[in-house]
Parts: sequence; structure tokens; C-alpha cells
Amino acid sequence: MVITYHGAAFVKIVFGETTIAVNPIGKSSKEKGARFGADIALVSLRHEDFNGIDQVAHGDREPFVIDGPGEYEVKKVFIRGFPSVSLYGGEERINTMYLVTLEGMNLCFLGALSSRKLPAAFQEAVENVDVLFVPIGGAGTLKAAEAHELSVELEAGIVIPLLYNVEGAQKGSLQKFLGEENAKNEKFLEKLTLKKKDVEEKTGEIVVLKE
Repeated sequence: MVITYHGAAFVKIVFGETTIAVNPIGKSSKEKGARFGADIALVSLRHEDFNGIDQVAHGDREPFVIDGPGEYEVKKVFIRGFPSVSLYGGEERINTMYLVTLEGMNLCFLGALSSRKLPAAFQEAVENVDVLFVPIGGAGTLKAAEAHELSVELEAGIVIPLLYNVEGAQKGSLQKFLGEENAKNEKFLEKLTLKKKDVEEKTGEIVVLKE
């Protein structure tokens, strides 16, 4: 599995011949995104920073789009979406958090989550998080301290912070988050390549992916 970051909450995951786009940035967004073909697209929020589906349709590749709560299985990828609340962009919206299982690993995407308190249904479903993608920049999402608390609560093997450079994000939010985590083992990478064995012994390792 190879994970790359394309700004805001936009993440690309490639494994085998399958590509997943999570929260692709739309053309009308002020944030800079990327364009490529995806097989699956996950959308947490109905906002131009998160729902650029046209940007991940390329050539013969038209992604299977998941943009709300529910249970899905696509190309041997198991996906569960859970509703929560976001104030991203200054407006209250439904935010979908996703639990994704592939290649024996459990990935958790919190989207643009605003509240530190997790919905009961999500708490009951989440377990053994190998990689957690967490918003840390404020701007209607979790602040650095809240993101830290959730990272500890969910006991993720690897934690990847997102949404710290978007318009309106709190200045220095990445540094604040790393400080909250007392991170001495953080890694700054162009991409993250993982196998299940790579995360089995990890707890709370911070990986900052460069845009």
C-alpha cells in the first residue's frame, strides 16, 4: 500500500492495481489538488474542498463514489461510513467518517470532524486502527489538542495529520499537534509505503506527508 497526500483532506491510496481517492479537492476550491484516475472515491463532506469527483475520473477510470454513511464492498475493499458533524467552511454539515479495511489493515478517516466526542455507533465499530487520518487545523474541524486526545483514544498504530494548511486553519497547528503528541519519532515523507507487518508493533507513530 502506498499513501500520498495532496492537500486539505485529499489522500491517494494505491494497492495492487486499485486506487482510492479520499476527499478529492474540486476545481472550484481555493486549495490546490491533483488529478488522476481512481477506482473508488470517498467523500466526507459536500464542500468543494472534499467532493471533486471529476478530478479523479480520468480516461477509462470512473470511480465508484461513496459519499455518505452505510456499508460497502468494492473490489475487495470493505468500507463503513458513519455520520458526524462538521463546521468546516463556517456552516454545519454532515461529515462522514470512514473505516476502511484492505490488505488486512484498518484505516480510519475522520474527514472534517468538528467534535471531540465520537458518535456511539462509530465507537462501537472502530477497533484496531492501523492508520488514522485526523484533521488538526481548526477552521471548523478538530483543534490540535482535540486531535491529540482522539489519536490517543483510538490507539492508532500510525497517525497522519491533515487539514493543517487550508485557508482559515490555525497558524502553527501542525507544530502544536506534534507538541501535544510530544512527538520525537515523527517522520516527514513524500509518500508512505506500508505492509501489515510494518504497523503491527507501532503505537501512535506520527507520519507527516508532504503535499
